[in-house]
Amino acid sequence: MLALLFPGQGAQTDGFLHRLPQHRAVRDTLDEASHVLGVDALTLDTPDALHSTVAVQVGLTIAGVAVTRALADEQLTPEISAGLSVGAYAAAVSCGALPFADALKMVRRRAELMEAAYPAGYGLAAVSGLTEHQLETLAAQHADEERQRVYIGNVNAPRQIVMAGADDALDAFIARASAAGARKATRLAVSVPSHCELLAQASDELLAYAREVPFHAPRSTYIGNRGGRPLYTADAIRDDLATNMRYTVRWFDALTAMQEMGARVLIEAPPGQVLTDIARENFPDTSALAASTFPFERLVATAHRRLAID
Repeated sequence: MLALLFPGQGAQTDGFLHRLPQHRAVRDTLDEASHVLGVDALTLDTPDALHSTVAVQVGLTIAGVAVTRALADEQLTPEISAGLSVGAYAAAVSCGALPFADALKMVRRRAELMEAAYPAGYGLAAVSGLTEHQLETLAAQHADEERQRVYIGNVNAPRQIVMAGADDALDAFIARASAAGARKATRLAVSVPSHCELLAQASDELLAYAREVPFHAPRSTYIGNRGGRPLYTADAIRDDLATNMRYTVRWFDALTAMQEMGARVLIEAPPGQVLTDIARENFPDTSALAASTFPFERLVATAHRRLAID
């Protein structure tokens, strides 16, 4: 069974849209996105553009959908789609729950709301080597002793967790986590405090916007962010996408659900590799392929071969 994974903000790199496969479906997707957005999509991945939350989130959505369509042209259609954070929008397009044009507009609105709420001074930090419980305890101590709140934003793996908060709070918390035995603690290339209560108001505004967006029941399985479980209705997917900015992303639960459902070949859309690495480390029997690390023809051949073995 094939699953497609879509990375979130932080995966972006300079020129990532220019490195997408030279494929008709990719070109068509870039043209469609340019028409919907009113800007050339290939201007969204320049070093200057990537300082913008809007450009990054929209660009990641375009990349995910472009590769999904190119793979479908090569008879690689996923039975499961899941995305981390903004990657969930490409997953919703992949499973047929949300038209691409509407996804682009909703992602743009999402990013605008997030950027307006916290234009500077906030972000994310990744901590490896400590459990969620340990980090919850450290965060409570930090709040008591330093009067600074940090929040658990993503549980990507049992000991790979992303924290959200203000820059100074995160920097101080990184030192605290390192002293408590974290293997690694570092800031991410994200300038908003995603997946915590700091974005509650922005989430409410996006939910109101989403009520006018036409969602559909998925044609294949969509795995949600908030609960890490399959969602089967248009309303459930709308709610998951509109509110995931304010709730912890349960990515490891989502990955576990995919395994339970029989997904054995996973392809991560460009430009990400982190979701592939998590899958390989925690589910070694799974064949996890990062599309950005393969020539497209080789990716297609490898996926077909491994699906045939499965």
